Amino acid sequence: MKLLNWVQFSWDLTEFPHPGPSLPEHYQIAPATKENEKELRKIFSSAFLLDPNWNPAVGETIQTIQSWLDRAFASETGVFLALRHGSRIIGASVLAVDSGAESHLAPGPCVLTEYRNRGFGTALLTVSLKLLHEKGLTRAIGITRENVPVTRFLYPKFGGVGVPTDVKTLLAA
Repeated sequence: MKLLNWVQFSWDLTEFPHPGPSLPEHYQIAPATKENEKELRKIFSSAFLLDPNWNPAVGETIQTIQSWLDRAFASETGVFLALRHGSRIIGASVLAVDSGAESHLAPGPCVLTEYRNRGFGTALLTVSLKLLHEKGLTRAIGITRENVPVTRFLYPKFGGVGVPTDVKTLLAA
């Protein structure tokens, strides 16, 4: 298995909430339920499989993401957010609200390729961090791969600081 270089981002939530972007009409971010699991898994799979930045190691990436999703959907405390365009789910974020979680954004905000570069990732990140703040967390953690757009543009927002990390411990046994 090819090892990817992963980056762990952290955000100080003591000063949150930050104002996020306004969503255009007909778009909304709202809680999803475990009944939306199939749709949410499809969003995450599509977001990674169709993104050329992740293609060099898509097998390892999908295995890691599926492991995170398996844990989230099995958890009683997992929180699922869906970005909807009308009734269609076009983006999602999965949150672990336990303060001791290895990653609170596992996986973090994902938006279908055809809806990217419109501020939807920023909106999902804002709502995700705000929700973690409201749940009492003072620090949030998210993990991503180095040298992808989310590492360069999205996760540094709101004071996110990244450091190299090892994800092997997060893979399913």
